[in-house]
Amino acid sequence: MKLQSKDIEIGYLYQTSANQYRAVLALKGDFMIYAPSLEGVAVLTANSVMPFDNQPFKKCQIVTFAKKDYQMFNFEDVTAMKHKLNESQLIEAITQCNAKSAMAAL
Repeated sequence: MKLQSKDIEIGYLYQTSANQYRAVLALKGDFMIYAPSLEGVAVLTANSVMPFDNQPFKKCQIVTFAKKDYQMFNFEDVTAMKHKLNESQLIEAITQCNAKSAMAAL
């Protein structure tokens, strides 16, 4: 499934068909910064640590991000195409991929 650019929002978690989680950290104009996990990581549960530790953040065009193949996934007992991260999960994702300065520069 492809996403539409309008479906991409800050603070949401997405999962590709290769089982890679992606957390959208910042959007500005046509560009965005996101935290990617490795492919094929373990399924996230309510008690999981965000899976972005030691993964570099990525900057790309929003339309490029949307063109990947995404899938429905279950997170915190809800199955959907995207999931809202709570404040602590979002902070954890930003910290894990060291994206604060890149977000400020966007």
